[in-house]
Amino acid sequence: MPRQSHTSTFTVTRHTIQYSLAIVICLSTAQLTVAQSEPQDPHDSSKWEAAISKFEAADHLQSPPTNSILFVGSSSIRLWDLEKSFPNLVTINRGFGGSQLADSVQFIDRIVLKYKPRAVVMYAGDNDLNAGKSPERVFADFSEFVAILRNRLPDTTLHYVAVKPSIKRWKLITHVRRTNELVNGYCQMHDKLFFVDIDAPMLNEQGKPKPELFVKDGLHLNESGYRIWSKKLLESLGKAGVAVELDKSARKKTTGDLEESQN
Repeated sequence: MPRQSHTSTFTVTRHTIQYSLAIVICLSTAQLTVAQSEPQDPHDSSKWEAAISKFEAADHLQSPPTNSILFVGSSSIRLWDLEKSFPNLVTINRGFGGSQLADSVQFIDRIVLKYKPRAVVMYAGDNDLNAGKSPERVFADFSEFVAILRNRLPDTTLHYVAVKPSIKRWKLITHVRRTNELVNGYCQMHDKLFFVDIDAPMLNEQGKPKPELFVKDGLHLNESGYRIWSKKLLESLGKAGVAVELDKSARKKTTGDLEESQN
């Protein structure tokens, strides 16, 4: 049998790597071009000042742990029972209902960076599309959030939960999937970014949202819906190597403080 040429193999491998890198660079450039082409957004986040101040007041009473998993975004985050869904993980919930992605960007210092989380879980973009913003605008805001996070906390992973297909906002499904496509494409180009695809598991055989996953409004999730999200998120955290086991004494202290404040 003739001996294989190592030089030939190296040349093919080198060309393959160069080709792959060229594709990655082109895709990343294309994604950034989409984000940068969006006009300046005159979004006003001032109405959320009271909600953010409440978070800060709570932090003053009980300082949250660092190196946690921080959840940020709109009401789908705020309503998520993290204690029940992730009993063995250290989590912080900084969801504020009705918010848009631009609001998370505006308050990133006060509700994300200050905690120095090991991972950030984001659900945002749903309200943006419903307010008439384009998928490109949502992606531009996502890109800005990512840029700040990577600059300030380069080791922190970001897990973006896809904008969900819902009964109430089914008319927006084309925009929803375009937004997810843009974000997913960008996440695939960066090792610290993860796209949590919850679209398919939420659909029935007819390709429509499963009613049994939603509360009466057809927009927000019930326990069954969150069970799907939790499973997909845990898979994403596993891929990122995030396995923050909760320190029992810290949880006991936090739970005790909460019970005492409620009495």
